Amino acid sequence: MNKIKVAIVGYGNIGKFTLEAVEAAPDMECVGIVRRNASKEGLPELAPYKVVSDIRELGAVDVAILATPSRKVEENALKYLAMGISTVDSFDIHSKICELRASLGAAAQKGGAVSVISAGWDPGSDSVVRALLQAVAPAGVTYTNFGPGRSMGHSVAAKAIDGVKDALSVTIPLGTGIHRRMVYVELEEGADAAAVEAAIHADPYFASDETHVMPVASIAELNDVGHGVNLVRKGVSGKTHNQLFSFDMKINNPALTGQVLVCAARAATRQKAGCYTLIEIPVIDFLYGDRNELIKHLV
Repeated sequence: MNKIKVAIVGYGNIGKFTLEAVEAAPDMECVGIVRRNASKEGLPELAPYKVVSDIRELGAVDVAILATPSRKVEENALKYLAMGISTVDSFDIHSKICELRASLGAAAQKGGAVSVISAGWDPGSDSVVRALLQAVAPAGVTYTNFGPGRSMGHSVAAKAIDGVKDALSVTIPLGTGIHRRMVYVELEEGADAAAVEAAIHADPYFASDETHVMPVASIAELNDVGHGVNLVRKGVSGKTHNQLFSFDMKINNPALTGQVLVCAARAATRQKAGCYTLIEIPVIDFLYGDRNELIKHLV
């Protein structure tokens, strides 16, 4: 079997769990890690792998999994797609997904590669659940209630604010898709707490939700990467009302994100050139195994 050659770009929380998911995938091999400083220091698990600052040092790469902050996805993906390397990311700024899809779609077509975007668990695998529930109850309302738990994207966005040494953003579900953001910040010495709070409130990640910013002495003492979701749809099948569906999960946030990224990397090798969200890809393409056996087992 010719294994899918995967490079992981970035090695923070998501990158570490993505590597574990690649190692567990029988049809994949990690050909290396791309980091700005190309360092393995303090990371014994990277001993078997090349760690480079330029993906071209890794030789042949089928798919680059972008384990980077959402705001870095486009610039990285455009670079790799131009090289003919397919990309997968967990871009999570919902309001910008269609814009990113158009940008990376053009680049993917030009490079003869595939881009799978927003391939985390939300947006991502939850998007597939929402699509299925809307298909079976076309009229109705869907509520996505996140948490309680650590939002990776929101925490990274808060940490990027000037004066913030570290940050933890906890999402609290209030019901009917409404959320409260509890943002704990460990400030740099001499940082202006009021200025930091104002900058967080102004950031698009937080601007639409009730947000509370609280300086703390240590994020390490609070940090927990657990999260969850409750998806509810109440709607109409045909002309029959009161169809009620619920989907729940409690998860380790970066571990699930890494697993979905790996499933999307597999699917990327089975699509024509272009850019895709998860709801545009046949679900069976995410799975390892013989197609007929999967159908026999799952259908």
